[in-house]
Amino acid sequence: MKRIFVLSSLVAGYFLNAQSIGNSPYGAYGIGDVKYDNTVDISSMGGISTAYIWDFNNNFNFRNPAANTNLELTTLKVEGTNENNYYRSDFNNIKSDKHSTYLSNISIAFPISRKVKFGMGFQPYSSKSYDIVKSQALQDSQVTQVTNFHGEGSLNTVQAALSYQINPEFALGLRSNFYFGKLYDIEESAFTGAELISGYSNSYRVSAFNFTLGTTYQKKLENNHKLTVGATYTIGNSGTLKNTYTNSTYYYLIGETKGGETIIDEQVNYDKKFLPQEASLGLGYGKDTKWFLSAQLDYKKGESINFLGSPIFYQDSYRYSVGGWYLPNYNNFRSYFSRVIYRYGAYYEKGGLQLNGTNINKYAITAGVTLPFEKSTINRMNSIDLGIELGKRGTLDNNLIRQNFINLRIGINFADKWFAKRLYN
Repeated sequence: MKRIFVLSSLVAGYFLNAQSIGNSPYGAYGIGDVKYDNTVDISSMGGISTAYIWDFNNNFNFRNPAANTNLELTTLKVEGTNENNYYRSDFNNIKSDKHSTYLSNISIAFPISRKVKFGMGFQPYSSKSYDIVKSQALQDSQVTQVTNFHGEGSLNTVQAALSYQINPEFALGLRSNFYFGKLYDIEESAFTGAELISGYSNSYRVSAFNFTLGTTYQKKLENNHKLTVGATYTIGNSGTLKNTYTNSTYYYLIGETKGGETIIDEQVNYDKKFLPQEASLGLGYGKDTKWFLSAQLDYKKGESINFLGSPIFYQDSYRYSVGGWYLPNYNNFRSYFSRVIYRYGAYYEKGGLQLNGTNINKYAITAGVTLPFEKSTINRMNSIDLGIELGKRGTLDNNLIRQNFINLRIGINFADKWFAKRLYN
């Protein structure tokens, strides 16, 4: 399994930089369409993670680095996502579909001691990929204006998390997040009979850190029931976003090679507040190895970012999630489906982006299963995670775009003892 991990890391490092990641047209603004960095099991439960301490020994929670009390094995996760988006607008009755598949997570975690647990992960953070052409005839003339809007690129994140169990009930955690990547936007306008094109380009180069603090409190109750409270807070932003804005005129020679370019305006800005502060609070209740239910509130502070020469302002955003899991009987080896873990959830997100005076909100229902390998035992559970997310983002009001989506996720979780001491030479 160690060789598999090394090979998977190399492959992931290549594809996470090169892959085309699907996103919403609303991701055209700022640093793109930000992904929630949830694993398949957490995504299948509506994104509840802050008060989610897994009952068994084979899973690491990166979203709340304190919630890893029971991790006893080295775990390796490799996950992929298939996004299916269906866009509709009342403006000219526009309809468009987009499908994409990409590697969404690779991570490894292991216990350092009984109280200290460590994990590392690699995920996409945000992306943009759009190409829109708008054509209109100018009033009282024979001239047609064609405007092309194009954007591409992605930001990735490398995470390292450490958990410390202070006592059987209380734990603390710290996660460092390193963001890197490039994004690019361009708006080009051309007129009938005109040789030159007017272009407005915007490029971002990102290299930055921030940190997530986490804590959990879990109280064992009668009849194997438990109450869990969790909280996280993401702070700091060490690093920069280099933003280069260029307004110029030019024509194309061959392919994307520009000729006769004249720079009208060029600005270079360095932003240190493009990663927002975030906070989360979760409350969960369940029965050991049987079921769990949790509710969660996420908060993200609004920020501003330069976009095509003008600032884009994001409002404070909120996300309300509820979800959980159910396991019929993990000891029943006569019935495979009794050992399958069933997950469910839903969320509503008040988005931070506002266009034409309208908030771009999002909501979805989720479901999934964890399928243990046939010969896997509860002490060394290797499994396949499957998840589905059905939802809606945006609205048809004010000539905006409504986005319906169906996201499918799959992950493989290997778990074993890597660092056990030998009893015999």
